Amino acid sequence: MNKKSPVYLNALRAFEASARHGSFSGAAEELNVTAAAVGQMVRGLEDWLGAPVFHRSAIGKTRLTLTESAERALPDIRAGLDRLGIGLERLRDSATSRILNVTVSPAFAAKWLLPRIDRFQARSPDTDIRLETSLKLVDYKAHGIDVGVRYGDGNWPGLLAEKLMDEEVFPVCSPSFCDRGNLTAPPDLTRTTLIHDLSVDPAIGFVTWDIWLRAAGVPESQPQRGMRIDNSAAVLQAAIEGHGIALARSILAHDDLAAGRLRRLFPGISVPSKLAYYVVYRSEYASLPKLQAFRSWLIEEASTIRS
Repeated sequence: MNKKSPVYLNALRAFEASARHGSFSGAAEELNVTAAAVGQMVRGLEDWLGAPVFHRSAIGKTRLTLTESAERALPDIRAGLDRLGIGLERLRDSATSRILNVTVSPAFAAKWLLPRIDRFQARSPDTDIRLETSLKLVDYKAHGIDVGVRYGDGNWPGLLAEKLMDEEVFPVCSPSFCDRGNLTAPPDLTRTTLIHDLSVDPAIGFVTWDIWLRAAGVPESQPQRGMRIDNSAAVLQAAIEGHGIALARSILAHDDLAAGRLRRLFPGISVPSKLAYYVVYRSEYASLPKLQAFRSWLIEEASTIRS
């Protein structure tokens, strides 16, 4: 670039990413180009400005440090790139207005959303659902996600979250396992096979067998034999097939209980979860008609479910 050239978008993106990562290599990985290409774009920006935007260091974890003028300009550049990105996404939405990009966990998809999704499609026949299932917290902007259902405490920076459903946690098993298991009180659980759900981190408040047994008055020192599974839907399926007793999340187990595939044990003991299900989306997409239609449908469906 020269003095009369425009400041190209790619150079600004390279500058912003390099400032955030503190290196050309970190920016290169994010932008899917080489570190040399990032460095060249940043140097082109500096040539156009007639001044450096970084102090370079050959050693240390952070190789790049913003100059004073670049540090003052960065918030406005970052805000401009964000607004430009939103504008481009709106253009994309107008071109693909039939598609609603939705993210949920694999278990929520299998046990709650997919058995009900026909009712949304009957109501909104012009909207096609593109479903992404992942246990990871997907970056909505990077993956083009419009809306999702997340399980947690309702706090996800940069996203709006509306509570959809609370739930409680309780033991379940197949009717045949229950009939032959001689399960008359919670301490009996320590003498049988328990199925452990590893899909959610206990550190964020997920109810584990340890927590449930303590709430039920069973000493912590009791052994907990059994299998461990990292998918909540598979946990319930293992219980349905008679492999042991699962600690069920009430929302996911709702349909299996209603159909008689599972039976709840000790219904007099209630252990509510600190976590809940939330409809989650970006604030700038709140008025998107297809998002609002899906959100309203989710809320109506949730109102028919009791935890």
